[in-house]
Amino acid sequence: MSTLTLTSRGVRRAMAIGLGALLATGAQAATPTYDEVHELPRGHYALPEDGSVIGESYTVIVEEGDTLIDIAREHNVGYEEIRMANPDVSIWAPYADTEVTIPARRVLPDAERQGIVINLSELRLYYYSKSGVVETYPISVGREEFSTPVGVTKTTIKVKDPAWSPPASMRREAAARGEPAPSIVPAGPDNPLGRHAILLGIPSYLIHGTNKPEGVGMRVSRGCIRMFPEDIESLYERVPSGTRVNIIDQPFKAGWTEDGELLAQSYPALEENREGFEPLMFAIDKLAHVFGDEQPPVDYKRLRALVESSDGQAISLLKTAEEAPTPAPSGPRNLYEAIAVVR
Repeated sequence: MSTLTLTSRGVRRAMAIGLGALLATGAQAATPTYDEVHELPRGHYALPEDGSVIGESYTVIVEEGDTLIDIAREHNVGYEEIRMANPDVSIWAPYADTEVTIPARRVLPDAERQGIVINLSELRLYYYSKSGVVETYPISVGREEFSTPVGVTKTTIKVKDPAWSPPASMRREAAARGEPAPSIVPAGPDNPLGRHAILLGIPSYLIHGTNKPEGVGMRVSRGCIRMFPEDIESLYERVPSGTRVNIIDQPFKAGWTEDGELLAQSYPALEENREGFEPLMFAIDKLAHVFGDEQPPVDYKRLRALVESSDGQAISLLKTAEEAPTPAPSGPRNLYEAIAVVR
């Protein structure tokens, strides 16, 4: 994995003109030139001509007073993403001069590249905004008892400075605590919808901002999709009403880079979907789809470790030329048999 090391505050001005996209040029043979990528705004990446991997992970150096949350937001990363990429770094009080990984290399979801694609387990939204470009942003989704539904819908009405009506369940919970909730919360700093909302075709579900941006990248909502204020504002201005929205749940993704590297990412499966869910079998199915009729030299031990860790890191699954193949008693005939012999 290529890495770039920058100071946290040292990139702020550059990020404003698209450094996040500039860093995406690593390991992509057919991406635009430096000058072209440098003009791409926050969260924008050139779609590869071949393959399904965008971006490049890099590192930044913590400066005095930074929190991991501040760094995550600055670099278009959510809470869980930054936490999993830096398990030994304090979220709220990292030591100055600590090196922090920004997990910006991503495999695109296995879904039609049209409109908005929301991957729940990944806590990330993808927007295919124009030919040759994909945008991606961290999101919050519904917590377990208020899970965000899977399915295809569309954007409908866009509302600026929306008022918020707490649902009946929330008002009952507040009343039980002796804290009656208001029937309407007007626009303003106390409004949890933030300043921009995009309604979906699924009744009562929205893509909206938040007055608590530190929670973006977690499962904290009552089913809606929350975004950083700057990200929803950008989408609000550009996403047409009637845009297709495909809400999926893919805790494992795999795809090829343009130079022939097989990468995979694994995320913790949503609690409500874990019953009867076998992560390794799910991963095998996804790999079989990526392979087609071929079976490249996969490092199955690495695959198992990736699935078991589920930390969202983009990991290469191909054996190197120096690695000896894993012996099998009778020679695996397919991917399922090959994975079964590595325990």
